[in-house]
Amino acid sequence: MTTFVLVPGAWHGGWWYEPLAAELEKLGHRAYRVTLAGLWPDDDLTRRPVNLTSHVEQQDTLVEDLTAGGGQVVLVGHSYGGQVINAVADRAPARVSALVHLDSDVLEDGESCWDVTTEDNRRYFLDSVGADGLGLAPMPFFDERAKPHPFATLLEKTRLTGAWKSVPIKRYAAALRTPGGLQAPVSMDRVRDDSGWHYVEWPTTHNVLRDGPERVLELLRDL
Repeated sequence: MTTFVLVPGAWHGGWWYEPLAAELEKLGHRAYRVTLAGLWPDDDLTRRPVNLTSHVEQQDTLVEDLTAGGGQVVLVGHSYGGQVINAVADRAPARVSALVHLDSDVLEDGESCWDVTTEDNRRYFLDSVGADGLGLAPMPFFDERAKPHPFATLLEKTRLTGAWKSVPIKRYAAALRTPGGLQAPVSMDRVRDDSGWHYVEWPTTHNVLRDGPERVLELLRDL
């Protein structure tokens, strides 16, 4: 049995992983579908500001709890979630058996999402930020469950020692058919030819689960 911690991208909650988690559980695994702070239905960013550190500490606590009796977890991150899982692994790499990135951000120390994302995304961030400057409105085609995403999480610089790179299995799935262009070109270039990564390219949109969990399940099945 493997314990998977599934971290969604910006604006999304653990609900995004529901079909994948169901399939993993059918195979006898444990799957924890994370909803990051600030993205629960009743969260109010004006009362509880959230940044990248908030999300890293939230997931670090979860991983510590899940591995308290020994064992390891597989961390899976989609889009923005890639920043979170690498930062968590950096704090305690021995707790993590694998890192799986689904068209996500792979940052170096001192970088933010803002630094590596596309110009189109930066324009959307600025156009969608609310009057309070705290939350970015979901894109109009997102699921109705999507919530405003804490802007600070995309601006805060990540702090990494590099310890996360010692996690023995690192996989990256790049989505090639996202309308408007690639979502993580900088990250794709970083890992494509790196021998420490298993890199694959998929004929999917950035929402890699839209056509069902099968392709993602195959990426996780042997972990």
